[in-house]
Amino acid sequence: MAEHGVLRRNRPGTNRKDMYAWPSQDFSEMESTLSIQQYIQQQIRADYKDIDSILEPPAGQDEGAWKYEHLRQFCNEMNGLAVRLQVECDPKVCVQMTATEQWIFLCAAHKNPKECSAIDYTLHTLHGAASLLNSNKHFPSRLSIKDSSISKLSSVARRIYRIFSHAYFHHRRLYEEFEEETYLCKRFTAYVTEYKLMSPDNLNVPVTGVNNDEDDIVEEDVVEDDGVDEESLIMVAEDPDNESTV
Repeated sequence: MAEHGVLRRNRPGTNRKDMYAWPSQDFSEMESTLSIQQYIQQQIRADYKDIDSILEPPAGQDEGAWKYEHLRQFCNEMNGLAVRLQVECDPKVCVQMTATEQWIFLCAAHKNPKECSAIDYTLHTLHGAASLLNSNKHFPSRLSIKDSSISKLSSVARRIYRIFSHAYFHHRRLYEEFEEETYLCKRFTAYVTEYKLMSPDNLNVPVTGVNNDEDDIVEEDVVEDDGVDEESLIMVAEDPDNESTV
């Protein structure tokens, strides 16, 4: 958007180091229907380690829309982790979606929930989250979100958190490299904690300053209650809210 002579757009051929090289904009000056997304991304680019500033909503911001846009952003950034996992997470080795060895998560991108390799579970989950969060039925507006739709966010959050868990417990070096570059799991943990989208007992990836130390976490069972309505998450034309844990 051009404003006062500033073109807020990356032109074709722009070098990566020169991308987004425009002045920051106050949220009150953002007039687009995508203003919340633009503001969140602006805060991330300014300092991805400053989680408090990224999660702090502008004054008067609708909380439902704020939570929704953050979850969209998380799913967008999670694709970067998924790409790296595709290189290392061999479906012949990680034949099940696990975090610790105590629980196997069933993939609901099927008529009947069943075991999937970890990488397939990851891709199915991100695809399903994108399908739901872009659904005109559940989210017709990005400025004001219905309460019935807000209730679906915790289901999405629980599922995509399992990707962090698997990466941490089974691909530690890959996870740590990605986390150092993005602080994504730390930000996600702070986000779900702030808005009570997940039980603290289910946050099994240790994050300094947000949840407990590793020694207090890894011995806990990951028990999830997916007691949500059957339309909570549309994934590959199926309903992943039939998902269960075994």
